[in-house]
Amino acid sequence: MDSSKIIAIILAIILPPLAVFMECGFGSDFIINIILCCFAWFPGILHALYVVLSR
Repeated sequence: MDSSKIIAIILAIILPPLAVFMECGFGSDFIINIILCCFAWFPGILHALYVVLSR
């Protein structure tokens, strides 16, 4: 695990949409994460962690 992955994990906890945007760009994962963060913050964090750790 390199330093960029660690920074992405920290961003996924603090600002989930930014972490997803950095990992995938503007696409369906980013839109899904924005919607999840609007409804509740915790599902957005889980989705961001999934995206960051799966790539």
